[in-house]
Amino acid sequence: MGSALPIMSGREVVRVFESLGWEAVRQTGSHIIMTKDEELVTLSIPDHREVAKGTLRSLIRTAGLTVEEFVAAK
Repeated sequence: MGSALPIMSGREVVRVFESLGWEAVRQTGSHIIMTKDEELVTLSIPDHREVAKGTLRSLIRTAGLTVEEFVAAK
């Protein structure tokens, strides 16, 4: 496995993705929806105190990043 995933809240995850050029466009229930101009995919980030590691790993993969790139942007 690559580097360890940090334990992060939904808001912290949103901040990291914002620093990587993603934009929070709306909130649907407890999920924050993020988009990026040149990306076809959207990210749905749960606004929880702690985002599950599997969920975070999936979001990072969907964004086309490696865990290392995500952790470095933190």
